[in-house]
Amino acid sequence: MARDKNLWAAKVFGLIKGGNVDGAVAQVKVAPTVADIVRLQALLAALPQSAAQRQLDKTIEEQRELLAAPRLHRSP
Repeated sequence: MARDKNLWAAKVFGLIKGGNVDGAVAQVKVAPTVADIVRLQALLAALPQSAAQRQLDKTIEEQRELLAAPRLHRSP
C-alpha cells in the first residue's frame, strides 16, 4: 500500500488555511518526520505573513529542530 508523502502536510496546511491554527500547532507537535515538517514549511511559504503565521513558523521550526536532534536514549 503506497502512502502519499504529502498527505500529512496537506492536511495540516488545510487546518491553517481554515483558520484553525491551534489545531495545526497540535498536529505539528506530533509530526511524524522531519521531512513532513519541511514539506509543510514549503507549503506555508506561499501564504502571506501575519502575526499568527510568524508564531506558527516559530513553533514549526522548534519542532523541526527537536525531530532532527539525535535521541538521548535508546528505546527499550
